[in-house]
Amino acid sequence: MKPEMLLFMGGQGSGKGTFAKLLLKQHDYNYIEMGAILRQLPETNELRKKIMTGELAKDEELFPIISDHIALDKDIILDGYPRTIGQAKWLIENYADKFNIKIAFLNISEETMMAHIQNRIKEGGNRADDADENAVRKRIESFKTITMPAIEWLSTLDNVKFYDIHLPSDDIDINFNHIMTIIK
Repeated sequence: MKPEMLLFMGGQGSGKGTFAKLLLKQHDYNYIEMGAILRQLPETNELRKKIMTGELAKDEELFPIISDHIALDKDIILDGYPRTIGQAKWLIENYADKFNIKIAFLNISEETMMAHIQNRIKEGGNRADDADENAVRKRIESFKTITMPAIEWLSTLDNVKFYDIHLPSDDIDINFNHIMTIIK
């Protein structure tokens, strides 16, 4: 039986990382959070500088990074990847035959994204890219114009299970239980 690859996709503040971490408490996944990987690069790294302003990295820059983190013999959660159609196609071409791929699209409004990011800041989140409102707006615009087409393309594939999940509450536990009911 092939291992599972679960992709948490959604806009900024949709809860991808929160729900992935809750799921990690229930199952031993290899957790790959692309944003965290990029934010851990040295401050002088050009790729890190680019993403800290809200820009997306080029697909070709990310392929070797993601490949280095994927173990073929273990279930995986991908958080925040893929973000472009090119990345989505690369992922499907390289891994659909090796994993049972499930996509959990956490579908929230732009207003909810902004509210969640503001809450993350108030609660002491240490993400420098959240503190810059222009960078946040740029990330949301990139999500709408670049990532949504990738999500829409992924939703049409026969070789993945795609779940369009509307979160019913502001309560994390209720939303997590809702997600788990849908993706299991």
